[in-house]
Amino acid sequence: MRIQDIIEGKKEWRAHVARVKALPQDYQIVYKEIQKYLFKVGPVEITHGIGLLSGIVDLFEEGAALGKGVLEVTGSDVAAFCDDLIKDSKTYADSYQESVDQEVNKAMKKFTDKLK
Repeated sequence: MRIQDIIEGKKEWRAHVARVKALPQDYQIVYKEIQKYLFKVGPVEITHGIGLLSGIVDLFEEGAALGKGVLEVTGSDVAAFCDDLIKDSKTYADSYQESVDQEVNKAMKKFTDKLK
């Protein structure tokens, strides 16, 4: 990664944060919880750029402009809203499950090879 890429990424992130701070307070609260949720469970790609988060801000800006409350936009089950956003993305949980399956398969192969 080039230094220029890092600088551009920081500029992009600062602009993103400024957009979030411009949202109404209820939207900011829900956005922060969504961001935490996605960083814990959600797509591996989220650490590469801010596309998904930016899309959420776009949606929130539209909702706020229409005078809607944030839960009118997301629904009352915000975790389900998040899960729906990432349903077709590979998540950290998926990666972990694959890793566990590979380790179990290796261990079982060694075990069965010893029995032969």
